[in-house]
Amino acid sequence: MEELVGLREGSSGKPVTLQELWGPCPRVRRSIQGTLEWLKERLFRVGEDWYFLMAHGVLMALISYAMNIAVRSVVRGSGIPEVKTILSGVILEDYLDIKNFGAKVAGLSCTLATGSTIFLGKLGPFVHLSVITAAYLGHVRTKIIGESESKTKKMEMLVAGAAVGVATVFAAPFSGVLFSIEVMSSHFSVWDYWRGFFAATCGAFMFRLLAVFSSEQETITSIYKTSFRVDIPFDLPEIFFFVALGAICGILSCGYNFCQRSFLFFLKANGFTSKLLATSKPLYAALAALVLASVTYPPGVGRFMASRLSMEEHLETLFDNNSWALMTKNSSPSWPAEPDPQNLWLEWCHPQLTVFGTLVFFLVMKFWMLILATTIPIPAGYFLPVFIYGAATGRLLGEALSVAFPEGIMVGGEVNPIMPGAYALAGAAAFSGAVTHSISTALLVFELTGQMVHALPVLMAVLAANAISQSCQPSFYDGTIIVKKLPYLPWIRGRKIGSYPVTVDDFMNCTLTTLAKDMPLEEVIRIVISTDVTQYPLVETTESQTLVGVVKRTHLVQALQTETASWAPGQQPCLQDILAGGCPIQPVTLQLSPETSLHETHNLFELLNLQLLFVTSRGRAVGSVTWVELKKAISTLTNPPTPK
Repeated sequence: MEELVGLREGSSGKPVTLQELWGPCPRVRRSIQGTLEWLKERLFRVGEDWYFLMAHGVLMALISYAMNIAVRSVVRGSGIPEVKTILSGVILEDYLDIKNFGAKVAGLSCTLATGSTIFLGKLGPFVHLSVITAAYLGHVRTKIIGESESKTKKMEMLVAGAAVGVATVFAAPFSGVLFSIEVMSSHFSVWDYWRGFFAATCGAFMFRLLAVFSSEQETITSIYKTSFRVDIPFDLPEIFFFVALGAICGILSCGYNFCQRSFLFFLKANGFTSKLLATSKPLYAALAALVLASVTYPPGVGRFMASRLSMEEHLETLFDNNSWALMTKNSSPSWPAEPDPQNLWLEWCHPQLTVFGTLVFFLVMKFWMLILATTIPIPAGYFLPVFIYGAATGRLLGEALSVAFPEGIMVGGEVNPIMPGAYALAGAAAFSGAVTHSISTALLVFELTGQMVHALPVLMAVLAANAISQSCQPSFYDGTIIVKKLPYLPWIRGRKIGSYPVTVDDFMNCTLTTLAKDMPLEEVIRIVISTDVTQYPLVETTESQTLVGVVKRTHLVQALQTETASWAPGQQPCLQDILAGGCPIQPVTLQLSPETSLHETHNLFELLNLQLLFVTSRGRAVGSVTWVELKKAISTLTNPPTPK
């Protein structure tokens, strides 16, 4: 009757309901609905994901800028190790929950408000915030489009979120995407690169645009401007010193990663500190912050390490192209009572110490202070502190060279003065790249400073530092994964250990609980009750053990509850009856052979984000391999047991 009414009045070309006809302005509402459907069809023709990626980038830029404004006028730690674990396919319960978002924002704002007292940044937590936002935008997208949840689509949004998190912190889309690939991905799809780059560009552009709208800057420029010489930025013999700087940063990074990881292990092994961290995290955080604040107190020891400067001002002064040692060679400037905004470099020139003394004291003190700060259970980023530490290391070498060659290094009859700021630039990229095992930090310093004149020496320093660091120690984030015992597969260093002859037969789990189609239901129920696995391998018969598929535990329990209620007295049904009744069977599309090598298995698990693979021999199920067995096999090769 409702449809006939719609046709009789001729309000549209198709039947309409009586409720639509009696509503207010039916023709206007139908016109608006038709226009929206037409607009949706045209917009989503290029792919609906791009609009959500752009919205994600802009949203993260707004949050990042708001946090900076809040600082200027419980989720602990960095977050990157956990994000790295999630991107490998492991589900960490509640880590991407929206409750963590608010806790992370509040805690991170308080951390940043401490300035250089605790000496911590925001990169890691902001990557975590970005990934949480990406996860929820992915949920919104599926609701609007009306499609089911897809693990592949979800992973694509998370990968883009990791890139946006880096890009909106430094306003550096190129290095943001590359850094997220190097640090958080073992295998990366080109499809994800374009999507991540698009979202990161939107975020970085919006972040810098907000600075223009707030009248902080006249136009979009780099965050840390430099005034390096462009015509002859460096002399050819200086390449040797840049490479030497990279080697120094590589050695320092090995010591830093080793000491930081060892200290975390000590805190967990020590009875007092482990109990304190387990029951009284605020007390431990307060004690550690008290130690750091006492050391950095400006009227005290802090006056010898430029503690009155913020972390941003540290970088601004360290990237100065003038030589402080030469400027103070004939006179010792007085230490100002308050920092001079026009001459912040004077904070590094205390009368009781030379420039070299303050830089050396800064490096020595910040080494152990930063390690202590990384143990405080608060949301914090650890990349910017090591970035500044590397800049101070490079600045020290640059100042030493400027004193050793006050007129510069003569090449071809021309003399060009040495710029210590260029060495600070290379040191920042080399040390942070060595600590995180990435070379994208070379591009990061160029995007931060807006100049490319030192591209070759900086890249050579980063490569030298990474060559030493990667051959000796795991990265900072991998070390954190090791300490936290997160489910993540380590790399196989196949050139140093005998990993190539190792096959699946050497480390697979031979204890496999299978379900056969001819198995009585009483036996099936006994197996389900006595085990807690999420899925069972299904074989053709108990005798043949030929693998034919996988049955999920939830589906099997539901089918058993329905089937047992309809049993007739004396009836002895088997598993085949339940399968025929509609219990779904998932095909086994990928399986291993006992002769499959360790390297091939490792690549499959990382490339496809797998957690379990069954092992078959001539179709017969003989075992299984999970990431637990795979990780144990790699650890055994890396640290072989002592022969008895």
